[in-house]
Amino acid sequence: MAIIIIGLLIALVGMILKKNRTELESIGKGLYWSGLVIGILGLLWSSVKQIDAGKVGVQSLFGKIQSQVLPSGLNLINPLMDVLEVDVKTQNYTMSGVHDEGNKEGDDAIRVLTADGLEVTIDLTVLYSVLPLEAPRLVRETGIDYQNKIIRPLTRTKMRDNAVYFTAVDLYSTKRDIFQSKIFKSIEDDFKKRGLILEQLLVRNITLPATVKASIEEKIKAEQDAQKMEFVLQKEKQEADRKRVEAQGIADYQKIISSGLGDKQLQYEQIQAMKGLMTSPNAKVIIMNGGKTPIILDGKN
Repeated sequence: MAIIIIGLLIALVGMILKKNRTELESIGKGLYWSGLVIGILGLLWSSVKQIDAGKVGVQSLFGKIQSQVLPSGLNLINPLMDVLEVDVKTQNYTMSGVHDEGNKEGDDAIRVLTADGLEVTIDLTVLYSVLPLEAPRLVRETGIDYQNKIIRPLTRTKMRDNAVYFTAVDLYSTKRDIFQSKIFKSIEDDFKKRGLILEQLLVRNITLPATVKASIEEKIKAEQDAQKMEFVLQKEKQEADRKRVEAQGIADYQKIISSGLGDKQLQYEQIQAMKGLMTSPNAKVIIMNGGKTPIILDGKN
């Protein structure tokens, strides 16, 4: 737009000088045509607008926001239009008690009161994006600073509103996911009404009062010890059952052997054993007492 104005001014000066029948007439003609060329080039330049990837263009004509959205890439527009680029990629807004970790400097964590009257400090990250077709309405109604006007105050308020339904212990341990889901649902609709998409809520850290945290950690440790002892007892019981089964098997085996072996069977087993000794190259057998008592001598000595 500025190039067009400069070109017109140059052309106007040239036209004035051209009307004078003096030595400035030739200079005036040069300025006139140069101004026209600059104005035309400025007009063409202002009629083309490039929108970067991941953004959309919101057009404004003399302060009035237009409904048509410019997509990413090159666009032909009215040269009198002002174009504001709005980011439609996934963005995050972090509120944290850690220095320089959040969007605001210093301690920006959310402090809430729980159902049992305790103050809990929560670090939170909001992942969101702008609905491309709703970008003109968002700019018209809220402006470009929607993080501080919508994201931050709405999220902090909903966190406090929902925390009163949970105890500090629930938030720290068993019901953290339920708490996060409840906040998400309560914020999602409000975001949509304003042209925003809530993609995800990340409860990064929950800090409890020191005394409460210590008692919770002791309780968790006691539960872990109880589970460990239960495992040990279960293992000992399984070992006892194994030994009981093993002993019963041995007893059954001995009972079967003792009931099945007779005198003839024992005599047969004795003969087989003596036969093995007699054929062994490492032993000498002397039969005494009528063949009833064998004496085994070490053949190596």
